[in-house]
Amino acid sequence: MNFPGGTSVTRLSVYNGACRDGLEGGTPHVHTASTEAYVVVGGEGALHTLDASGFRETPLRAGSTVWFSPGTIHRAVNRGGLEVVVVMSNAGLPEAGDAVMTFPPEVVGDADRYRAAATLPSDVDDVEMRMAAEYRRDLAVAGFLELVASVQSGDSGPLERFYDQAAALVRPKVAGWRETWERTVAAEVRHTGEVLDALAGGDGRHLRESALLESPPSTEVGWGMCGRLRKLHTPQA
Repeated sequence: MNFPGGTSVTRLSVYNGACRDGLEGGTPHVHTASTEAYVVVGGEGALHTLDASGFRETPLRAGSTVWFSPGTIHRAVNRGGLEVVVVMSNAGLPEAGDAVMTFPPEVVGDADRYRAAATLPSDVDDVEMRMAAEYRRDLAVAGFLELVASVQSGDSGPLERFYDQAAALVRPKVAGWRETWERTVAAEVRHTGEVLDALAGGDGRHLRESALLESPPSTEVGWGMCGRLRKLHTPQA
């Protein structure tokens, strides 16, 4: 049994430590196929976004909820203990490379250079891993700031090129994504359709197959694009 609707849920502690522009926070990136939501559970900060309508800053505080569709470049800014529950559509796709970071165009336009810049090292200690994550973040911040500056000056060309480069980067992965989507999200939708058909006919047998699932607090902490992650592991019924 997947999490309802084929979503994923992650606890995020947004990075602190200044970026190259003096702000604290995460790595700017875009999702090419999935919608994301932030449910803020602690601290405060802001969400910086860039899309075809321009740059926007949205305040984040405990109790805030924001969500954004594919194509919205976003950056979490930490202004004090920012803690977020992240809800992602299309569980499995974001983990398989749906996100593209806003590295400078010469990096995003070259699949090998992008892969090298995006991949964190393995088998290193926590200090080295944080340094690698911060280097990756600063490289993406540099590209993000260039995109924001161009859009604010009235030139949308660099943003359009970034979108095209992002689509080209993920294109080889789409066949695998479709298999994941069919097995999870699409399967959930088909199951709901079957339930509605059954109920329309007065058939409630599925109610006798109900289950309660519980996921204990995760002890696994990973290095994500925007901060330290604790992913919810959904048990199987």
